[in-house]
Amino acid sequence: MNDQTVFELIHAMEQVTNRMIIKWNQSFNEGLGISHILLLSHLKRDGKMKPIDLAESLGIAPSSISHLIQKLSKRYYIKRIPDLNDKRISYLEITDEGLEVLKKAAEDGHQLQKNTFAQLTNEEIKQLLAIYQKLNLTLDQM
Repeated sequence: MNDQTVFELIHAMEQVTNRMIIKWNQSFNEGLGISHILLLSHLKRDGKMKPIDLAESLGIAPSSISHLIQKLSKRYYIKRIPDLNDKRISYLEITDEGLEVLKKAAEDGHQLQKNTFAQLTNEEIKQLLAIYQKLNLTLDQM
């Protein structure tokens, strides 16, 4: 495969991803962006975390994570839990309200994906899945 073809493939993949994020942002009327939802999702999956660890695991600068945390805290989607042994340390935890907004975000995302992938045949979906699984294995081995 030549470099031009690889560039076109990567560009097409990025366009689909970016356009799906834009469409999701347009349909999700909660005033939150994808970064907020990723943060909530991470807390749901991994449990309470220190802000610095959360920033690192998401690949976000500590200054950027502070803005996300502030907005989510104001809406009661996350809460701070002080460390019992060290008052300088606090953890973030998703709240019931955060779980609800995360559920809505997932539902909106699933509907968008369903509508998008409905344009593909079953065979195309199988091929696409096989390709992405192969690429993920390659990335795991790098």
